[in-house]
Amino acid sequence: MTAIAPGPTTSPRSSAARARLLRSLLPALSLALVVIAIAWLNPRAISYFGFSLMLNLAIPIALATIAQMFVIAGNELDLSIGTFVGFVGCVTATWLKDAPLLGVVILLGAIGVYALLGALIHLRNLPSIVVTLGMSFVWQGLAILVLPKPGGKAPDWLLSLMAFKPPFIPFPIIAALAIAAVVHFGLMRTSYGVILRGSGGNPAALRRAGWSLLRTKIVLFALTGLFGVLSGMALIGITTSADANIGNGYTLLAIAGVILGGGEFVGGRVSPIGAVLGALTLALAASPLLTFMHIPPDWQVAANGAILIIVLAARVLISRRDR
Repeated sequence: MTAIAPGPTTSPRSSAARARLLRSLLPALSLALVVIAIAWLNPRAISYFGFSLMLNLAIPIALATIAQMFVIAGNELDLSIGTFVGFVGCVTATWLKDAPLLGVVILLGAIGVYALLGALIHLRNLPSIVVTLGMSFVWQGLAILVLPKPGGKAPDWLLSLMAFKPPFIPFPIIAALAIAAVVHFGLMRTSYGVILRGSGGNPAALRRAGWSLLRTKIVLFALTGLFGVLSGMALIGITTSADANIGNGYTLLAIAGVILGGGEFVGGRVSPIGAVLGALTLALAASPLLTFMHIPPDWQVAANGAILIIVLAARVLISRRDR
């Protein structure tokens, strides 16, 4: 008697791999859908000049999102990144232009304060939400002291950098690709990047292996401060002047960008490439898409929230199907 071979079946391992692939592709899919919607509403926007205009503020948003991503990688949350970006903007438009050495020292000191916050949160076992919420008022007050009213001017070298127009590909796209590539390599492809992510994914195992959780927390918060400084400088390079409230909206945008890009609040699960894609999606879905749809700008936050909810719902459905 001839045995009948069983039909092809899908192993649990291949099903899980397919589910992970679908989840990783969600940020790119959401960005593609927004670009397609813009192209359908206004085909002329899909051009060199159109993307340069629509993605004008994408660079500082992407940098702020990466800054938030480092904190989330350690199972923490930073509610002060928006006001910190505003403080950096005020320093950039005043002291960094008029007294460059003093400006650099202040910005380096601000990064050091972020590192000390990481140490304080770890040593005293304090909730990062409470600590960073308190620091948001500190950064806001310092920004007002530095620049009581809107004004100042970005340094000439920063204006030239942010106004750079390379051939063929708009500068915001090149900058976004460079940010994603550098951070992805450092966090996802190096041995110390694994340690940094492990501090949020499995801190007990990391401690047993002999690594210092205090040091990893300090490094993560210092990186948050570094990219927050870069975000504030890029923002002033685009707007040319500063305001103490200029970065207040970046806190929610940064959190939404990380989550939209596949990050999770627990487990140290983050994706630098996904975070940058999430930031680009939010930048395009805010003003350009709403303008082409003739929707008032007051609905910007609602549109960003709707996109985030749709992507999270799709992620949940994929996870449930995998289980």
